[in-house]
Amino acid sequence: MIVVTGATGNVGRALVAQLTAEDVPVRALTRNPERAALPAAAHVARLDLSGEQPEPAALAPLFDGATGLFLHIQAAGQHTDALLAAARESGVQHVAVLSSGIIQDGADPTHPIHVMHTELEDRVRASGLDRTFLRPNAFAVNSLQWAPQIRTGDTVRGPFPGALTAPIHEADIAAVAARALLAPTGPDTAHRLTGPTAVTAEEQIHAIGAALGRTLRFIDVPPEEVEPEHFPHVPPQMLPAVLASLAEAVGVAPEITTTVEKVTGTPARTFEQWAHDHKDDFR
Repeated sequence: MIVVTGATGNVGRALVAQLTAEDVPVRALTRNPERAALPAAAHVARLDLSGEQPEPAALAPLFDGATGLFLHIQAAGQHTDALLAAARESGVQHVAVLSSGIIQDGADPTHPIHVMHTELEDRVRASGLDRTFLRPNAFAVNSLQWAPQIRTGDTVRGPFPGALTAPIHEADIAAVAARALLAPTGPDTAHRLTGPTAVTAEEQIHAIGAALGRTLRFIDVPPEEVEPEHFPHVPPQMLPAVLASLAEAVGVAPEITTTVEKVTGTPARTFEQWAHDHKDDFR
């Protein structure tokens, strides 16, 4: 059995769907099982770590019969140590960790996203569990930040239309996670994950428009005029760092890896495919 934290998040939901499609037993952990809307084959269980530090023994039933764990940082939060201890003591052998591509040589160690994910990886190493770190760069699903504007008109306002990224489909991250959990390649593995091609922010808008059968236009907003509603998925305290990263990406070719295809045997999905898969989210 595979335990999936953050099971109703973008990657977690895709992972649950892929594992159950392969007839792999899944225990999907979420704060609100009643609203999870996950595949019927998944065993949905409650995990709410918003309170005081739990004892590992209290969490142990969640890992009964499990051999693998998918760990999402937002699902565990400050209780990551207790969750990992419960997993280890219950017989879990391998954990796939949704980390970040910001962890690499030469990265700014003070960047808040780097700090957050470095601490997460350190906690996983300290747990003694075998692990696979999934380090994606830009998430295609972050383009949902434009959905409110696209639902109400044909223009999108935002900064840095020329910022280049290689956005990865959440289903591809999930596919790599599934392989890591079902066929681990070693006790300590890291996968850098990207989409297959570089696209600018403006090109992403055009791709979403094409999926919708509409012509969308990007209106450049100076970074000093950016407001939190332009990036609703970004915590306000992290917005300056995100804007700085976008500024550095203008006209600069992003890292592109072939890890998805090497691990899964299937090429990574394009951003156009992601836009097609999510077109209803923009309607």
